[in-house]
Amino acid sequence: MGIRAFEHHIQNLNDPVLKQRFQAMQQETKQNAQIIAERIQNLNGVPADNEGLSGRIHSSMHKMMLSDDPVDIMEDAIKGLDKYGVEYSEELVKGDLDPESRKIAKKVIDTSRRHAEEIKALLNG
Repeated sequence: MGIRAFEHHIQNLNDPVLKQRFQAMQQETKQNAQIIAERIQNLNGVPADNEGLSGRIHSSMHKMMLSDDPVDIMEDAIKGLDKYGVEYSEELVKGDLDPESRKIAKKVIDTSRRHAEEIKALLNG
């Protein structure tokens, strides 16, 4: 789950405590995106600075379909973190990565995993 998906959730949350937790998670996600962008630049690449057309379409659909119910929002966030933040990301980084890039990828995936666990605890708490 990315920065924009967190934004959609934050916009739909009315509970100030829950909103604050999601904002903190979004900030960590932004920091991780910056670390990845710097790594790509250090490898003489050019990091993407937007989500592309398919990403914008997916983002718009996600925003329209998102509920205002906090339980639904948390369940959607868990699904996004588990599916995209962990499973999909693990598939993307399989193969040839240098040790530094592998370390960064592991940190980002672990952050998504931790965020999903935090939200699960909030949901069950």
